[in-house]
Amino acid sequence: FFWAALWDKCRLRSAAMAMATGGSSDLTAQGAQWLQGAKEAVMQMTKGEKKDEDESYSPFQSLQKAAVLQECRCFNDREINPRKCISILTKILWLLAQGEKLTALETTEIFFGVTKLLMHKDQQLRRLLYLVLKELKPSPEEVIIVCATLTKDMNSKVDLNRANALRVLGAIIARTDPTMLAQIERHLKQALVDKNCFVAASALVSGIHLMHVNPEVVRRWVNEVQTALASDNPSVQYHALALLHQIKRQDRLAVSKVVASLTRTPLKSPLAHCLLIRFAKAMMEDGGSERDRALFDFLEASLRHRSDMVIYEAATAICSLTSVAQRELSPSITVLQLFLCSPKPACRFSAVRTLNKIAMAHPMAVTPCNMDMEGLINDSNRSIATLAITTLLKTGSESGVERLMKQITSFMSEIADDFKIVVVDAIRAMCLKFPQKHRLLMTFLANVLREEGGFQYKKAIVDTLLSIIARVPEAKEAGLSHLCEFIEDCEFTLLSTQILYLLGVEGPSTQEPSKYIRFIYNRVVLENATVRASAVSALAKFGISIAYLRPSITVLLQRCLYDNDDEVRDRAIFFVTLLTGIDSGATLAGKSAQSLLLEPLPVPLAALEASCREYLAAPTERPLSIDDVTIDAEMLAKMQKEATSKAAAASEDAGPAADAPAPAMAAPAEEADLLSRMPEFVHVGARFTSSKRVPLSEVGTEYEVVCTKHLYASHLILAFQLNNTLEDQLLSSVTVALDLAAVPGLALETHVPCASLPFGQPGTAYACLRRLEGVPVGTIPCTLKFVVKDVDPATGPTDDEPGYEDEYQLEELEVCAADFMKRVAVLDFRAAWESVGNGCEVVETFSLSYNSIRQAMEAVIDFLGMSPCENSAAAPDDVTKLTVLLSGVFLGGMQVFAIVNLRADSNRAVGMRLTVRSSDMTVSQFVASSVA
Repeated sequence: FFWAALWDKCRLRSAAMAMATGGSSDLTAQGAQWLQGAKEAVMQMTKGEKKDEDESYSPFQSLQKAAVLQECRCFNDREINPRKCISILTKILWLLAQGEKLTALETTEIFFGVTKLLMHKDQQLRRLLYLVLKELKPSPEEVIIVCATLTKDMNSKVDLNRANALRVLGAIIARTDPTMLAQIERHLKQALVDKNCFVAASALVSGIHLMHVNPEVVRRWVNEVQTALASDNPSVQYHALALLHQIKRQDRLAVSKVVASLTRTPLKSPLAHCLLIRFAKAMMEDGGSERDRALFDFLEASLRHRSDMVIYEAATAICSLTSVAQRELSPSITVLQLFLCSPKPACRFSAVRTLNKIAMAHPMAVTPCNMDMEGLINDSNRSIATLAITTLLKTGSESGVERLMKQITSFMSEIADDFKIVVVDAIRAMCLKFPQKHRLLMTFLANVLREEGGFQYKKAIVDTLLSIIARVPEAKEAGLSHLCEFIEDCEFTLLSTQILYLLGVEGPSTQEPSKYIRFIYNRVVLENATVRASAVSALAKFGISIAYLRPSITVLLQRCLYDNDDEVRDRAIFFVTLLTGIDSGATLAGKSAQSLLLEPLPVPLAALEASCREYLAAPTERPLSIDDVTIDAEMLAKMQKEATSKAAAASEDAGPAADAPAPAMAAPAEEADLLSRMPEFVHVGARFTSSKRVPLSEVGTEYEVVCTKHLYASHLILAFQLNNTLEDQLLSSVTVALDLAAVPGLALETHVPCASLPFGQPGTAYACLRRLEGVPVGTIPCTLKFVVKDVDPATGPTDDEPGYEDEYQLEELEVCAADFMKRVAVLDFRAAWESVGNGCEVVETFSLSYNSIRQAMEAVIDFLGMSPCENSAAAPDDVTKLTVLLSGVFLGGMQVFAIVNLRADSNRAVGMRLTVRSSDMTVSQFVASSVA
């Protein structure tokens, strides 16, 4: 409107000038020219405004600290200009918010200038002064001046000044000198019960901050805080409840009394009600398996509150309870389903986000909400739409996959890459849940892979395809074909090399391996040096695995001998030499070509590099062999930490569809394979089996210890995973002492202590036991022994602290029959059972004290240490009779079979008939007696 008015005014002025001069042609022409220039200028300015309207603008963009400090001199003027001072203080706050650092001298100058401004009566200026004083972080010497200055405001008749002074002074004392709290304690206690709600809330907030630095003084205010809790003001009640919980949180009984009393008297503040819900949930979680029914009834009653905030908090608390049953989730799901239809975007977003989390553990409970979530796919808020899509992918049925994918196809083009990645992860979980739909889902992923997108988005799609190929065998060839088409136009080197490596590993085992050769060789011709080197390695793996393709691949590799890149040429020369020598039986370092390229290294690369460096530093006449490579305990601990973090990330990415037991079993096996490379354990030989992790102390105690048993031919290695939960202690030379008197068949051979165990950093100690005779079973008393040093958490450990020896009693470690059994399933159990015969058959009957057949079955499987066959362990919860087929390999390589017949005799008793067969009667009797 402004530019239109300016244009009209210019046009009228031009017409008036022309009329005044009698219509002179020259003047008219000049006026028209001037009007045209003004019009072009206006249009350019208008375009500039449209261009910059979405760009962020800051009035302090080019602000310099030196210029602001120069302006601060006006604080000392005789006549104070409040508006000018407000502008300068705003600039100071902006500089501090941007991370600008002030020197001690600059801080002092600003501080004393600001204290002079406190004499002015302007309310807006005074409120800004409080903010500046809090952000300046005055020194301990200047805090005395602050206390003297703000104490006057705490006694002021203006409630606004009193409240702000309390907040600022509490924050400054908490940050600099907590001992000065005694000087203002009287003012704070009076303010806690002040009639003005802003003053009382400010005092409570100050108490919450001061509780962390001087809790002894704050705990004396408990009566005043309880009085404030009865206030009608929502803000005062909320902060009073928060401070009261801080005061009593060390006393669990006191907290439970407070929570129990407040759950019977409704709170007027919705914020306080939400806080009480969180405290109630925390108490229910601390109670363990015995959940307080009164607190759960309180959470359910909160679902009928008039405030949306309280309703959502109660629903979230119920849904996030540990081991919550699907029946208990039903009221919360109903409430969240109503939120999905709310006109408020915040309610819709919070509901669909919570349902998304519930779907990971209880997908069937969220299924009734699917129709409402389908309506959110076209929501104007893309975050809500993305969460709705991912939740539907987790909870949808197999019959609705096609319809859902059609909706997603149009949706993907409208969202950013970050949201697309979330959708792709959900599609991966759905494909693992419904493997029969892999063709449809992989076709969708292949189509979106060809569209425009950033590296992270394309990497998420490629990783999803790799996961599907690894977990769904029928999808391998289709997935490889999609990936081959992708690398034809792939602009990301990392993804190309990753796909080429997969083609080299999986391609030779497909039905038509030759069709992948063209895609791989195209990369040798068209790509950069890194991709060319990966393509050469992939071609070589085809040549090594497939004899009839070997001559053709050798010819292709010979074309790479004159490549411009050194790495490509070296690989080509190496692989050509290797391929031409396969037929003649040539080996390299005693290894065949197949074992060099197709089998993983038996040792980590870091250990191999360390051994090579040691050999080069002190060479011997005997050549270095892969069998001479060892690994130390420090390197093993580092690798275990990295493997744990990767497994956790993979489990989180895979979601509920992933096979949960796989990572848990893979970790001990991988650890044991590396253990045999340690210098102390190189003589133990190949690993036979590994047990589950057994805790030797409770979670949350001073020292947490978990043991894993690794069985070898004549040795038993105990790996103790240690965790120090005391922040003020540093443990060193940590070992676990074992009393082997109760297990005569075992003898201690060596200890490998954990050198250092700081707070929060896990460590590992080892004990190697030699098996003298037979199969020793029994319980071993364990004691944790260490040298402890007291440390200051703020400064860390010191070298001059000698420390003292101490010990900590652990729970007994049981060596049972399951530790000598390897879980190995057979495809045809009946045929294997008949082939063994009944010559060494043992039949035993037992009465087990379990509430259900399923509990008894799981316990028996753990006792025997055997693997269920033919899916016989999959049974509903309410079954009354069950037959489980078990198979395993006993120490020494002897196959053992067992048939377990279970029958529910009563609510607390299960009858069992156990039949065990093997080729040795002694083994059969030992396995059958292990249940007793």
